[in-house]
Amino acid sequence: MDAEGPQALCDLCLAQVCRSLDSLCSRRADGSMSLIWAPLLPQETADQLLHKMATTGILNDTTVGIFRNCKELRLRRASIRCCPVSAEGFCLALCPHRLQELDASWVPEGLTGADIVSGLASNLECRSSLQRLSLNGLRLDWESLEEDVVGFSSLQGLRTLNLANTDLTDAVLEDICTLPQLETLDISCSAVSKLTALLECKNTLKSLIAHRLRQLDMSPARLLFVLSQLHALRHLDFSDDHFSVDDSDGRDGDETVRQLLEGSPQVLPSLVSLDISGRKRITEAAVRVFVEARSSFVFLGLLATGVSSCEVLSSRENLKVTGEANEKQVCEALRRYRDRECFTREALIHLYNLTTDIDKPRPDMLKLVLGGMQSHPTSLHVHLVATACAFNLTTQDLAEAMPVSLLTSTVTQLLFAMKTFPSHQQVQKNCLLALCSDYILQDVPFDKYLAATLVINWLSSHEDPTLQRMAVAVISILVAKLSTEETAQLSKDVFIMKQLLAIVQQKAMVGVVDSTLKFALSALWNLTDEMPAAARNFIECQGLELYEEVLESYYTEPSIQQKILGLLNNLAEVEELQADLLEEDLLEHILSLLQDSQVEVGVRYFAGGILAHLTSRPEAWTLDEELRSTILHQLHTSIMTWTQLEREMVSYRSFRPFCPLLQTCQPSGVQLWAVWAIHLVCSQNTSHYSSMLEKESVTELLKALAAHPDTHGDIKGLSENILRMVEQHQSHSGAFDNQTGPRNS
Repeated sequence: MDAEGPQALCDLCLAQVCRSLDSLCSRRADGSMSLIWAPLLPQETADQLLHKMATTGILNDTTVGIFRNCKELRLRRASIRCCPVSAEGFCLALCPHRLQELDASWVPEGLTGADIVSGLASNLECRSSLQRLSLNGLRLDWESLEEDVVGFSSLQGLRTLNLANTDLTDAVLEDICTLPQLETLDISCSAVSKLTALLECKNTLKSLIAHRLRQLDMSPARLLFVLSQLHALRHLDFSDDHFSVDDSDGRDGDETVRQLLEGSPQVLPSLVSLDISGRKRITEAAVRVFVEARSSFVFLGLLATGVSSCEVLSSRENLKVTGEANEKQVCEALRRYRDRECFTREALIHLYNLTTDIDKPRPDMLKLVLGGMQSHPTSLHVHLVATACAFNLTTQDLAEAMPVSLLTSTVTQLLFAMKTFPSHQQVQKNCLLALCSDYILQDVPFDKYLAATLVINWLSSHEDPTLQRMAVAVISILVAKLSTEETAQLSKDVFIMKQLLAIVQQKAMVGVVDSTLKFALSALWNLTDEMPAAARNFIECQGLELYEEVLESYYTEPSIQQKILGLLNNLAEVEELQADLLEEDLLEHILSLLQDSQVEVGVRYFAGGILAHLTSRPEAWTLDEELRSTILHQLHTSIMTWTQLEREMVSYRSFRPFCPLLQTCQPSGVQLWAVWAIHLVCSQNTSHYSSMLEKESVTELLKALAAHPDTHGDIKGLSENILRMVEQHQSHSGAFDNQTGPRNS
């Protein structure tokens, strides 16, 4: 079980409702959805359903319609963050509810702050009930409001208001500051130029977040005066984006911070938390004076200030600090600044340095890295460093100690990065390095089809030998993990076939035997397994001519020969392609491999498979009849000398290609190869292949062979052995089912 445990039942139920929404709903005349039958849900469950719809990406004007039923689905804490809901959809579905909290941050589709405030104010209950409102990233468009329409001040119950990244103006701020209960205000990255209006709420405001106020136009003395009057203030964030300012910018803000640090503790006496990350011209001496004068302080933000290594900080156990002096500070920065690209980027740079030689699994760190990537999906700067951190934290054996769900989320984000930044070589390289892990590729669930296509596309434009080897290794493993439908889809792409054949040719030209060649051959083998379209592409791309050359030139390399013959075996299974293989020189070479007792059984096995398929259809045979007779004789003689293999050499998607070879009218050499092959895989994995034999009616063919008077004794013996294995497996499974299944009383 995953270290994080199973999902909560409520979460699973909500996910199922989201998946089934179409069948649970009817449509109104305007196209919006309405639940056909709606139980009276607990209020918290209605909130959770809306949140689940938002986070799974299905919340829009159509689906939000189910919440127009505000009798059964009663919302209190609503989130439509990042969801495409229009002003009309918002007003009809959410405004009738007695909301306490609303997060409408980063909503696309033209919904404005003015739409939201006027809609909420139209509900008299909302005017007093709404306590938290977040409009981060929205256009307020205040000018569109009618003159007689009241603004934020109409929402008299508001305690927390987030207007970061909006077109907030000084005039609107003045209106906001008249709110009688306002405690928390975020005006970061807004167009505000004066903070004098804050004096109106000096007795209630406990938290002011004013990150990166680029248009602020106040002298340090005036600014410090205003701040010093905020008697109830406990948290002040006056940080700045250090990446986007030059030395001439932000001087007044920096000077204000310096004066605050060096000033009397009587200024802002209630303050217990201060964030000045990104500010310049701060000295360790000023930080020391400030911290020593305030014994009750709990947080100090000093990332990208150059003073986070100040000794006084480590002497205060209860003081949390964001900075770069140690792991604790860096992780705290990633936790607190998840939504701020500049600080996420800075913290990740320092985390990368901390994790370069890490030797213990740190899922906590990986979660922070993942959070940074998810919060800034289009930021190249963040992904450049985050993907490198992800590799550091999952390399070698570290991944095996991580929760599987965390690894799934991480790999999904890495694939998203590959897709989002296709031309950035370092991001692609970092993602590839992280993917190139046996454990991740074999045991972690993620979209392997997407991964295979992304890596193949990357491979087409890169020739670095080390990275090429890793990419081909990843592709080889991924292709083997795809479903039959996914393999068929991938196999249709001639580009993929050409890429892999080009690598084989490149290696074969210099006679190299390395893992890149082996992985490329394995990938081609898997791509053509029971895939006629891929087999056809292989021949059209001159793959057969290349493989004939490789088969001859690598005659002392059984590992290469086996992969070559395995693919030719796939071709031989396709009736319309058998004519392409009927070349006398090729068949005589394959026959020599079958007969040679010095050659490994694995090589002889696949040589036998090719010959069995090609000789099974006498009507399609176009070569000398004597050659066919020789092959059939040698098939039977050679196979009877093979020893049973201990290691798993081959696996089959199905036994369908074997059915024509198991007919009672076939020559004994053809039949023997087929039953020997089935016996081999069944003895190595009885449970898997027994059910396959039954499902595909192969057991009936084996019974017919065993009972037929003309069947050779060698074939009868193997057929009966296989049938016994199947019978024993079934009786064992039946006994187990009887022990563990429900009993009738």
